[in-house]
Amino acid sequence: MLRFYAKDRAETRKWLKGSPASYLATILRRDFGNSASLTLGSAPGNDVRIQDPGVEPRHLRVTVVGDSFRVEALSPRARFKVKDVEMASAMLAPSSIKVGRFSLRLSHQRFPAIIVFDPKSPRYKLYKGIRYFPPDLSFHIVAALTPNPKPDTTIILSTRGNRRRAVRVGWFDFEVKGTHCRLEATRLLEPGVGEKEFGLFFTDATTGKESYGVGRYLDAGIRADGLYELDFNKCYNPACAYSEHYNCPIPPRANRLGVAIRAGEMDAHYMH
Repeated sequence: MLRFYAKDRAETRKWLKGSPASYLATILRRDFGNSASLTLGSAPGNDVRIQDPGVEPRHLRVTVVGDSFRVEALSPRARFKVKDVEMASAMLAPSSIKVGRFSLRLSHQRFPAIIVFDPKSPRYKLYKGIRYFPPDLSFHIVAALTPNPKPDTTIILSTRGNRRRAVRVGWFDFEVKGTHCRLEATRLLEPGVGEKEFGLFFTDATTGKESYGVGRYLDAGIRADGLYELDFNKCYNPACAYSEHYNCPIPPRANRLGVAIRAGEMDAHYMH
């Protein structure tokens, strides 16, 4: 188990340092706001302006259509790639496309936006690693999910001020160092979120001191016996701990733990 943590952490550090999908690769975010469409190109006047030999002055129009995006070339020579397949138009679910050397994330979350990733991003120079608490197997917890008998809709606030709708799926009750804890599990009501996907967004006594000030996230893994693994050694900071270009859920008041979870990712102070 300890070897697994070491391998996982080494891979995460490598990803942040140089991956074209790294949080540090982001250079621009443009929200659709009240606009149904945004244009992209190298010329002034585009909603998203990026300059590269592979980008035409008026290159693309991206339009929000329900839970999807319609992408259309605006120039006879303009193209974009979806999984390495070159296209001039497409209707796409929230996903990524490539234009020139850039990747564009078509983010929905009911607050559509285009996030631009550059493999030559100057933000890679900010890299200073990721800090973790030492692995502690007492924070590897097995717990049952108590289902919400009447799943209700709640609001999860985000780091960009958006009110994101979610369903209360249920609760996990467990002990940390002899103290009873409860975490509320929520499923965001957004395109691309599966029926069985839910998030655990929490703060604890380390938040804002040893760990990131907004809070941290934990993915619960279901076992063959129906119980869940809550391994806080794997808890992680939201993307907004590394880049201002993300719209991250803020842990709800119900998930403010009074104990110190000295496990998982610490605050590396990329954002101030």
